[in-house]
Amino acid sequence: QVQLAESGGGSVQSGGSLRHSCAASINDYSSYCLGRWRQRPGKDREGVGSIDSAGSATYRDSVKGRFTISRDNAKNLLYLQMDSLESEDTAMYYCAAGRYSSGGLSYCLYNYYSHSTVWGQGTQVTVSL
Repeated sequence: QVQLAESGGGSVQSGGSLRHSCAASINDYSSYCLGRWRQRPGKDREGVGSIDSAGSATYRDSVKGRFTISRDNAKNLLYLQMDSLESEDTAMYYCAAGRYSSGGLSYCLYNYYSHSTVWGQGTQVTVSL
């Protein structure tokens, strides 16, 4: 059974930084598309970033240049480095894992999930002015 355990949430002032970690209990971890999602107050869940097995990442426009997603396949860890945080980044953040393909081609996009996606329990990030 796939499980994701998150750590690294917290509170920070605007302009500050936080780093999230997500530990995965997954067989064949390196083959998974890994993602970070968030749900801001009163909003739907939205994709923040994703990283494929080769380390190629995609991001939503509002976090490009400020957030960096990375993975350590040897340790089954996913990281999200968040810099220059803004009050609009306040949200519950979730890690996600899945394997997605169509027509024999694999893909890994920050804004895609499916019924087979596994989710972490979430960690709160609060950015104050």
